[in-house]
Amino acid sequence: MCGIAGIISRNPLGSRQDEQLARMSQALIHRGPNGAGNVRTEHLGLTMRRLSIIDLATGDQPLYDESRELVLVANGEIYNYVELREQLKQRGHVFQTGSDCETILHLYQEHGDRCVHHLRGMFAFALWDGPRQRLLLARDRMGEKPLYLCEQDGLLAFGSELNTLMQGGVTPFRLDPRAVNAFFHYQYVPEPLTPIQGIRKLPAGSTLAVTVAPWSTTENVYWRMEDAPPVEGDPASLIRAELETVAKLTIRSDVPVGIALSGGLDSSAIATLAAREYPGTMHAFTAGYPGRPYSDERAGAEALARHLHLPFHEVVISTDEIVASFPDMVRSQDDPIADISGFGYRAIAKAAHDHGVPVLLQGQGGDELFWGYAWVNEAVRQSLRKSRLNSHGPRLRDHLEFRWPKPWPRRAVIDWLTSGAGLRSSWNDYRRDRFSPRERLVFYDITQHFRETASSASRLYARPMLDALGQSSPYDWFTLPRPWGAVDVEITRLICQTYLLENGIVQGDRLSMASSVELRLPLVDYRIVELVIGLRKAHSDFGLPSKSWLKSAIADVVPDWVANRPKRGFQPPVRVWHRALFQAHGGLLREGQLVEHGILEPSTARRLSQGSFSITETAPISYRALVLEVWCRQMQAQAQAASGTLAGLP
Repeated sequence: MCGIAGIISRNPLGSRQDEQLARMSQALIHRGPNGAGNVRTEHLGLTMRRLSIIDLATGDQPLYDESRELVLVANGEIYNYVELREQLKQRGHVFQTGSDCETILHLYQEHGDRCVHHLRGMFAFALWDGPRQRLLLARDRMGEKPLYLCEQDGLLAFGSELNTLMQGGVTPFRLDPRAVNAFFHYQYVPEPLTPIQGIRKLPAGSTLAVTVAPWSTTENVYWRMEDAPPVEGDPASLIRAELETVAKLTIRSDVPVGIALSGGLDSSAIATLAAREYPGTMHAFTAGYPGRPYSDERAGAEALARHLHLPFHEVVISTDEIVASFPDMVRSQDDPIADISGFGYRAIAKAAHDHGVPVLLQGQGGDELFWGYAWVNEAVRQSLRKSRLNSHGPRLRDHLEFRWPKPWPRRAVIDWLTSGAGLRSSWNDYRRDRFSPRERLVFYDITQHFRETASSASRLYARPMLDALGQSSPYDWFTLPRPWGAVDVEITRLICQTYLLENGIVQGDRLSMASSVELRLPLVDYRIVELVIGLRKAHSDFGLPSKSWLKSAIADVVPDWVANRPKRGFQPPVRVWHRALFQAHGGLLREGQLVEHGILEPSTARRLSQGSFSITETAPISYRALVLEVWCRQMQAQAQAASGTLAGLP
């Protein structure tokens, strides 16, 4: 696990680029405190920081091939490196280290850019082909490892974090109105956008090749989950076999491995399967809240840890700590993400680091792959209804329905009351399907925070922001050409490429790496994803009880009292935290960066600074605005510091 950065230019690099590379390296220390490495040629500079996980003695980067004509810096872990090494050795390749990432160099010798097809794991890498004067950048299929790009005329800079590029001073700090609008609708910024003009993300499952002479860039998508072929067979046995394989692969490490354990099914399944294979003692970590409210899952996590004989460590997250750590957490998230669960990610990673456990497994991805969210199921149902509409359009009688309230959580009862027992929301759904474009799936627009922003945007934003938005729309991410593919597959892809990737995976990576801890997500392994999509194409599981396939796959190893426990989700004392955060930090919104950059009117910023809070929301607009304000202040400060350092350099 590492952090990487670099600059490649059509013209020879100069002292300015050397200073930028030094600053980018400094910005990556938290991702790699155990070592550093650099490469410098006439047109290329690479830098990296290493967190030593595999091959502690000889695995330092950069890595070279036998001729030293190929050079690699890589962030991540190649889980199938043992099998790849054996195959490559049989074909005559000679390895100089025991590093998992050295396999990338030898695969490139054999397969060129198609080397990525042989890698199973999480990775972002830069491989310089000296004889061809060509740089290959690549990112893993599900986007577990990040790669940010800043492209200018004849120059490309890249780095593992947005902070890296801003501290390197590769572009001025200018907000992108499209990304800001998306942030307020989604509570994060979907890729490939970033909030900063001129910086984008290399999409997951993509490569980018840059040739110096003649200067050219070629981007290629090498994997899409929706392309997985149909799979026939018993879902339980097939999924179980793949889970057992990935459990064995993801515990490969030369340092201790632990598990981030909640009381839920996903992390329990990973803990159970991984602990059976782990050769040492696997430690479990969880977080809770003072007073152990109903939403506190420590009791369930501790019960499973005892069942598996795992040493158990718990962290209590206090309101005072939330307030004190808020600016640091926003900075560590790298992208602006208005998800209160970030405090839990951060606390567990810090605890793992403090106990000498540099690698954590986590159950992220199970909800997205196996219908764990009620609103995603509802999006499929409503999209299917929309896809069945005849040429005359929607009929009101097809939409009207009376709904019974759910007893828990409290928000569900409130939602039922505000929806008029379903009748008011039915009418709104009918109007939406009647007047929205036929190409638009029903997806994120059914979430409370999306609807809240969509209905108030004209009052929320300042005139410069509204003028800059033009024709861009937050609906673009789920507006697809008709005919649609299988709706359940399309929605699975969308939830994985939006919420899972930009909220869950990004937070997991940044907040673990902020404590120099590597996070591994076995359920995001691309083979599992392809298998689930293939099974779904053959015989859809939509409509079955939540996580039916996953529960069946691990029924004989995960106790019934875990598998049948009601889903709680992450439910900290949000109202208490929100009030305390705004008492301490809310004043920053008044005449702040969002006002200065023409995003919010001063009167709107003053109103939001009071911390308005909706009981149906965990991240109301006021909280989203506060996160973005603090994030902007930090990025602006980094850009100004870089500008001062680089001033006068050619």
